[in-house]
Amino acid sequence: MNAIHGGTLKRETAFGQFERIMKPDNSSLQGIDRYQALLDVSTAVASQPDIQELLRSVSDLLSKVVSFNAIALLLNRRLSTMQLYALAAGGFDPGIPVGTEVPFCNTVIAEVLDKQEPALIDARQELQKIPQLVHRVCLDGMPKAYIFPVSSPRRKLGVLIFGATDHEQYGAEDIALMGAIATHVSVAVESALALEAADRYRGKLEYESKRYEHERDRLKLLLDINNHTVTQLDIRELFLAASASIRGFFGNAFTGFWLFEEGSNRLQCVTLDFPNGHGYVENLPSPQFSQGDLEKLRIRMVTVFGQDDIKTLPAPLAESLTSESIISLASVPLLGSSNPLGLIALGSCREKAFSEPDLDLLVQVANQISLALENALAYGRLSVFRRRLEDERHYLESEIRSQYNFDDIIGNSPALRKVLDQVSVVAPTDSTVLLVGETGTGKELIARAIHNLSLRRDRTFVRLNCAAIPQGLMESELFGHEKGAFTGALAQKQGRIELAHEGTLFLDEIGDVDLELQPKLLRVLQEREFERLGSNRTLKIDVRLITATNRDLPAMVRNREFREDLYYRLNVFPIVIPPLRERKEDIPPLVHYFVSLFVRKMRKPIRIIPREVMAALMDWVWPGNVRELQNFIERSVILSRDETLAAPIGELKKGLGVGASSEVSEREAIVEALRAADGRISGPGGAAERLGMKRTSLRRRIDQLRITKDYA
Repeated sequence: MNAIHGGTLKRETAFGQFERIMKPDNSSLQGIDRYQALLDVSTAVASQPDIQELLRSVSDLLSKVVSFNAIALLLNRRLSTMQLYALAAGGFDPGIPVGTEVPFCNTVIAEVLDKQEPALIDARQELQKIPQLVHRVCLDGMPKAYIFPVSSPRRKLGVLIFGATDHEQYGAEDIALMGAIATHVSVAVESALALEAADRYRGKLEYESKRYEHERDRLKLLLDINNHTVTQLDIRELFLAASASIRGFFGNAFTGFWLFEEGSNRLQCVTLDFPNGHGYVENLPSPQFSQGDLEKLRIRMVTVFGQDDIKTLPAPLAESLTSESIISLASVPLLGSSNPLGLIALGSCREKAFSEPDLDLLVQVANQISLALENALAYGRLSVFRRRLEDERHYLESEIRSQYNFDDIIGNSPALRKVLDQVSVVAPTDSTVLLVGETGTGKELIARAIHNLSLRRDRTFVRLNCAAIPQGLMESELFGHEKGAFTGALAQKQGRIELAHEGTLFLDEIGDVDLELQPKLLRVLQEREFERLGSNRTLKIDVRLITATNRDLPAMVRNREFREDLYYRLNVFPIVIPPLRERKEDIPPLVHYFVSLFVRKMRKPIRIIPREVMAALMDWVWPGNVRELQNFIERSVILSRDETLAAPIGELKKGLGVGASSEVSEREAIVEALRAADGRISGPGGAAERLGMKRTSLRRRIDQLRITKDYA
């Protein structure tokens, strides 16, 4: 058999191999040595899971009974190549490292693998069939090789090659021993491959488990953010909830949110979250963004900052980050449907803490928050509009309940036409108008006419009588207040200025505004901004201001009762409204208007106004102006019992034929009313009621006309 080259050796059963091994060759001692070697190999197979170490042990054990140069194990890894899996060469170096791919097509190795029969080959001749290795492998001193199949009942694993010299002669017992060892190696190889496969599968499971856990945590973060976007409409609460969820996934030491101020490129800090140190920080100053910066945000550019980059940020932010040992920062834009909304930033105390997958996930989180942010901002705007519409509705309902009695301006006198010409000139502008005139002359009616002819006519006309509001409540009434701003402030309230946004605000009796409040009103005129009572938040306002007074504001300025700068801001376009005594041509149409109004209201059959009544009304000086005339006509309609107006002209007879000046006539009318009321100004039957004037207006007029208590 030793002379056979490339031939197939007959393969015996394991029992036959055992008999051949144990059969005495030259002496019984040699058989015992082979048996002991086989036992030692079995023990090595059982105790040594590493194939390379096993083959080295086999080489050491087998060399005691059989002489050979090297043992090599080739395993069938691919269709046309085998891999040198292990090599035990002793002192021989074939020059081929473990792991080398060995092509075996058209070689004896292929026949052994196919037929599962051992073979003896000429190693040099067989190497010529493998061009890839012919110049790499050194077979000097190893011309022969015995090839044994390595297989299991389930698959063909590879071959075990024993290399020998020409001088080494092997008997049948030696070859049987090699075959038995190949069988034991087959068991070891299959076990090792099974362990290797199990390790690979376990590693794959661990990898898949970690990947699944990471994916699960990633999806949980996106789900949490989605839940926050659905349930949180308040922007600050949304950011706080999102910050906690983001920290649970990324383990970051800092989360920051910024929003752009409306109508500007300046960022406003909403909240900075330092969970391990400062906690929540707000109101840090932020930089102005350039157009280039905005373009970077629009293309969703993610920015990563290192420790040196952080030092270049605005000083307050850089100091806060540095004090918390933040050395790595990632920033992602929050984008709306058309414009950038703001930024979200994550910081870590580790260098290069954010990988590409982390940044991709952060972009997805930012997209969800952006959508929620747009919804929250839209909801906020709708809430403001809804509250404003509700306030306007309540205000208009109160206006309707106040039974305002003028549908239009009544009269066609030259004095009134002059006023209306001024109204038509100033109405289309947004200029501030100051209406000057005695009480009862219809200043509010003129103010409404200015509003109705202006570009703001579709917005709200809001009025406030400054003399009718206690000075302690004037600021709240004008500017509004926050909940809890003072005792009794149970809810937030919009002031008249805020109600009139984009509309017109009419302040009657502006001369009664307290000196302490005048600077705030001046700020509204100059800066178009204010704060609610109890708030430090500045609100921008777009309102047209119309004011009215029956007082001498220049005299008040000289007496330091009214601010000079405010007066000049109010006196942009003054309109002097003439008293009724200076436009007597308007008395007849006014009388007819008021009679028809009260007739419908009281369901009286009045159709006739006697000439003597109209003459008496024309002669009277009407110190209370149109309001006095209105009250007198109402009283006359009440007293009338038939179709003729029964006016109590006796109350006016003492004023008939008076040829004095209007001021003298007014003074006499007031004195007469005081005498009739026994000196009482207010209350039922008082002089104010008799003259159709307000109590405060009558007192002021008494002071101006210097009427003393000795008028009798």
